[in-house]
Amino acid sequence: MLFYLLSIVLFIFDQVIKYWVVHHLALHQGLPFIRFVLSLYYLQNRGAAWGMLAGHMWFFIPMTLLVVGAIITYYHREKLSRRGQVIGLACILAGALGNFVDRIRLGYVVDMFRLEFIDFPVFNFADACLTVGAILLIIDALFLEREGK
Repeated sequence: MLFYLLSIVLFIFDQVIKYWVVHHLALHQGLPFIRFVLSLYYLQNRGAAWGMLAGHMWFFIPMTLLVVGAIITYYHREKLSRRGQVIGLACILAGALGNFVDRIRLGYVVDMFRLEFIDFPVFNFADACLTVGAILLIIDALFLEREGK
């Protein structure tokens, strides 16, 4: 239950943030959020991370469907119970779906978070979910899985 509930909440949060950015900022317009740390900056990403493979929507759509199906299948087959695994997979599912919906609906992904203290590509909440989810799964695999066996 936590898996689906968290996935839905994170997905909705991602879509609400993107809706706000699209309706309150012009393309390539920035807005300070946390001075010297984080700003909102509206970009349209037509590729994957850092704009790689721009214009290859034919690749992203079936790949995302495959990943989403694999996540859901894995969750049910393995009957996951460790919180780190469940939360990690839920974050990855929410992030994948958040960017997938943008690609289907808009033809690009809405990005909006710009780190001010380092030269790093602009990203969105779905990207952050994917990253946090992957980190949680790695931590679980490296440290917690051994303790459970």
